[in-house]
Amino acid sequence: MTTRDPAALLSPVERDLRLDLFRGIGLWMIFLDHIPHDVVAWLTLRNYGFSDAAEFFVFISGYLVGWIYGPIVAGGWFLAAVKRLWTRAAELYVAHIMLFLLFTAQIARTARRFDNPMYEHEFNVFNFLQHPDELIGQAILLKYKPVNLDVLPLYISLVFFAPFMVWCLTKRPNLTLAGSAVLYILARWFDWNVASYPPGTTWYFNPFCWQLMFVVAAWCGIGEIDKIAKWVWSKPVMALAAAWMAFALVIVMTWHIHTLEAMIPKWMIKAIYPIDKTDLDMLRFTHFLALAIWVTYFVSRKWSLLDTNWLRPVILCGQHSLPIFCLGVFLSFSAHWILTQYTKGVWQQLAVSLAGIVIMCVVAWLLDRAKRVPNLFVRVTEVEEPEVEIVRVGAAPAKR
Repeated sequence: MTTRDPAALLSPVERDLRLDLFRGIGLWMIFLDHIPHDVVAWLTLRNYGFSDAAEFFVFISGYLVGWIYGPIVAGGWFLAAVKRLWTRAAELYVAHIMLFLLFTAQIARTARRFDNPMYEHEFNVFNFLQHPDELIGQAILLKYKPVNLDVLPLYISLVFFAPFMVWCLTKRPNLTLAGSAVLYILARWFDWNVASYPPGTTWYFNPFCWQLMFVVAAWCGIGEIDKIAKWVWSKPVMALAAAWMAFALVIVMTWHIHTLEAMIPKWMIKAIYPIDKTDLDMLRFTHFLALAIWVTYFVSRKWSLLDTNWLRPVILCGQHSLPIFCLGVFLSFSAHWILTQYTKGVWQQLAVSLAGIVIMCVVAWLLDRAKRVPNLFVRVTEVEEPEVEIVRVGAAPAKR
């Protein structure tokens, strides 16, 4: 019989503003990266290393799941965790479907208004506009996804299976982590993935591989990382992490500077390419871990700048990640068609990029203010109606 600890549900969870900060930075990077040929996108992580904002989101999400729900499941409230996480997965699913419909409508309207079919093909909505009856069903099954809408189905699947993962982590954390690694290896070896649409295609983010990042993050979130902290942040490991980030920087620079590319040995090129994002290549995974080691070393939970007004806008974006992500998808497409239809000058790129970030920050601030408004509700309880004695007019009252 499972012993339930009421403190597991009642004890407050201290908010780690670092997670909100980096999730907000990830949202800004996704917005900028989705604007083709934008000079401001040179500020994002993907231009300086193997990993990008996708690793940010999956890791932070997994860490939060382990940190928040680990004590709840360990306290005997597994079904409570299932209810909350599946509710969150349902919210993500509804958000994805609404985003899909509105985003597709935005692209179709733009293509017809400017008589430019390029948008339909570039964002993978041409087939949808030709056969909407069939592709709506495929979208509901999370098989058909326009460009830039791939990450939410991955997140939905990870959150849906998160209760079982957390339960295993609370029972056998290291064995669960090893099982996740085995699943990753098998998925890459046998080419496992989820079927997509059109037939013959698969998900852009393979959940069988990306689950490794999610499980590692949850393993850290339940506190297992504290047991090996002295090794993780030791001088040899941090030196190795710094060397790995420097190597990644050099390799990525060869994509932009051809003279550097000629200096890379042929055998190394064959060994590291292709750097696969779909199956979470180990180069991406280890680069993110190296980056996380150094970032957490310098940015502690009590970092003084986290409470300043300078970082408040990006933290607010991180605290409202789902609506801001959806908004960022619309804004990135809007910025794309503005630059495509009118001008692609550097100043125009700076203007639309800055305007998009400002809009995201303003909406996040409005959502934060709306969240602080108290909810008004009336509690309705069922009560038994008192028995009413019917007395006929002119009749004597009954004797008791």
